[in-house]
Amino acid sequence: MEHDTAGDPVSGVKWTRRTTEKVADELALAGIEVCANTVAKLLKGLGYRLRSNAKKLNRQKDTGRDAQFAYIASMREAFAQAALPVVSVDAKHRELVGEFKNPGATWEQEPILVLDHDFPSDATGVALPYGVYDLAANHACVSVGTSHDTPDFAVDNLARWWACHGRGRYPGATELLVLADSGGSNGARTRAWKHGLQHRLCDRYGLTVTVCHYPSGASKWNPIEHRAFSEISKNWAGQPLTDYDTVVNYINTTRTKTGLRVDAHLVRAEYTTGVKISDKEMKDLSIRHHDTQPTRNYTISPK
Repeated sequence: MEHDTAGDPVSGVKWTRRTTEKVADELALAGIEVCANTVAKLLKGLGYRLRSNAKKLNRQKDTGRDAQFAYIASMREAFAQAALPVVSVDAKHRELVGEFKNPGATWEQEPILVLDHDFPSDATGVALPYGVYDLAANHACVSVGTSHDTPDFAVDNLARWWACHGRGRYPGATELLVLADSGGSNGARTRAWKHGLQHRLCDRYGLTVTVCHYPSGASKWNPIEHRAFSEISKNWAGQPLTDYDTVVNYINTTRTKTGLRVDAHLVRAEYTTGVKISDKEMKDLSIRHHDTQPTRNYTISPK
């Protein structure tokens, strides 16, 4: 197996491209009769492990990637020292609502029966969780939409968080830092997102909003992903999301030993896709792009 072995030079874990059956056949040719299961035990004892493909290669060279991470860290530190709110926003994976299989396993005497195919036509509808995670408070507010994940939907959820939680938790605060991915409804180049922030958050509440976008393909570094969404997925793992009440309840009851709290509610409003913002409307925005990577970092002030 010498020439069929690879390994991690840091951890020392090794793996082989040969199957246990092929190894057993090779041993049989050498006069050693063992079954494939025994081979698996022997390999484990020698430091081998089952491995899957790891998505870590990136052909898109982003020269400003490290600089953007450093800039986001400096902005977070500056807002934290000034006792100003910092939130992380993102949309969770779109879920079909109905008797469909949900990844994961639970302790049950009998398996929960679900449909054998995930046809959208069999669904009650779709659930579109969009979250706003307050880093300092370790609190997430999740709106479960039922139509489309649009920039208007994203802005409404952020504005709702500020009205219901933010301004009460941070009395007197006039600035807000928002951490977001580069794509999706709150993307760095999405005009409707910026237009909505101006009119439905900044102007309405007299709030200055600074937005910093993570580099493309770096959404896992967005705090809401690994601090809130991952815990929600654990909470409903293996449980079919049969109706909207079930979806909201599982999100609402997500708690961790480190103090995470999650509030969830259903949003049945209809959101239209394909809304266009003209050049004139963009020029009317009170937006200042930062000197550091201006497409990813900007501040919108109330008029």
